[in-house]
Amino acid sequence: MKRFIMLLPLVLAACNSGPKVTAENASVEEVSNKVAAAQGSGSFISPGHWDGKVTITNLDMPGMDKMPPEMAKTMKDKMMKGQEFASCVTEADVKSPKAGMFGGDKSCRYDHFTMAGGTIDAKMTCETAGQKRDMTIKGTYSPDSYHTEVTSSGGQAGTAAMTIDARRAGACTGKEKS
Repeated sequence: MKRFIMLLPLVLAACNSGPKVTAENASVEEVSNKVAAAQGSGSFISPGHWDGKVTITNLDMPGMDKMPPEMAKTMKDKMMKGQEFASCVTEADVKSPKAGMFGGDKSCRYDHFTMAGGTIDAKMTCETAGQKRDMTIKGTYSPDSYHTEVTSSGGQAGTAAMTIDARRAGACTGKEKS
């Protein structure tokens, strides 16, 4: 998930006003290759320093109902404050996106993936050790900012919903965590 969040600027800005990227029943690598082919010259995203924030908007983990109410409230309150992040998108990242930039691993497949005209709509299913997990991504993007709403459910981790907001803030500083 961390890799997904850090590289999300590339994913979301890949084809703002350019070609439409669609896929069904596709691997993470296949989707990455389609986005890379669509962005061609690398003109769909602004490289540089990106600041963002991930905010958990809903969390329901197995066993939370057995926690002392104060502990569960403290945990939820802390997560819902949001976690800020910074990342550096280089010229090389723009020209040649990595296959894993969409999160997930070889156990994941996109049920559907559509990026076009400043919007994204995707659903991914992952299966590991007999546990199935679904994730949806819906949002808006431009070369310099994005807003997404992500939901995740299934498996032993329970359900979660979050928003991810980010904007390009200038040149890379070398202090970003990638």
